[in-house]
Amino acid sequence: MKILVTGGLGFIGSHTVVELQNKGFEVVIIDNLSNADEKVLDGIESITGKKPIFEKMDLREKPKVEAFFTKHNDIDGIIHFAASKAVGESVEKPLLYYENNLGVLVYILQELIKKEKASFIFSSSCTVYGQADTMPITENAPVKPAESPYGNTKQVGEEIIKDTCKVNPQLNAIALRYFNPTGAHPSVEIGELPIGVPQNLIPFITQTGIGLREQLSVFGDDYPTEDGTCIRDYIHVVDLAKAHVEALQRLLDQKNDSNYEVFNLGTGKGSSVLEVIQSFERVSGKKLNYKIMDRRPGDVIQAYADTKKANEVLGWKATSSLDDSLKSAWDWEQKIRS
Repeated sequence: MKILVTGGLGFIGSHTVVELQNKGFEVVIIDNLSNADEKVLDGIESITGKKPIFEKMDLREKPKVEAFFTKHNDIDGIIHFAASKAVGESVEKPLLYYENNLGVLVYILQELIKKEKASFIFSSSCTVYGQADTMPITENAPVKPAESPYGNTKQVGEEIIKDTCKVNPQLNAIALRYFNPTGAHPSVEIGELPIGVPQNLIPFITQTGIGLREQLSVFGDDYPTEDGTCIRDYIHVVDLAKAHVEALQRLLDQKNDSNYEVFNLGTGKGSSVLEVIQSFERVSGKKLNYKIMDRRPGDVIQAYADTKKANEVLGWKATSSLDDSLKSAWDWEQKIRS
């Protein structure tokens, strides 16, 4: 079966391509390389023994999207990662986020509803819950007003898909709301490659550990948590990638209960920023230079997943620990700097 992975050279996308190819799927990647490197194809090939088909394309160009689906008219399923994803940047550049995250989604869905049957996996986010009222967060938790334009694009993106599924029974979709992906492939052939200053905690930690950054900023230590820092659910990227394949297989096997479903993907355990720093220091043997700064706009206090639905319905469970994630991220950082 031929699967399209948009944003397939990015962090989560590339790991998902590996898992798809390991399961025997034929993969086509679309990526505009705005936050990825074409060399990632070599990493995928060295792990799986097969290089996926790659089309460099900006999905914001509607005629190119139409032409792609005409050329590849035998696509069986799509996993859609292509989106801008930095909370802070979205606050500064909201229109970029609305164009890239919502316009592209509409263009793809317009092509999918022309097909007799289509399976669509959407890369969503726990940001749709905002600051949830209770922990852990279940799929039934209310979707709160978004804390950032990025979060809003995920909320609206889900609504667009849900509304499209309502009137297009041939379209089957699953939105995967994931928490905080981290780590790297154990082969150290692929991992996170942030361009410029990292927007996520873990690459900032590893870059500080290796001396690329002078200091790590910890945004706020006055939150109502045990050590005063924000709490997140950090999930190993390989665990996350495997969940995408399980979700896709569920649709292809027609095991879904409705043509639009939602699953949380996380470990079910929250870790504070300081606990993540301690984990890094443990696995690397390095002392990290960090400084407490003011709170950052758009950050929620805590967010970690109730994973029961994904565990029972998808038959998927995260298996890697926080130390596993930090160790693989550190191994990756050392490799790309050597």
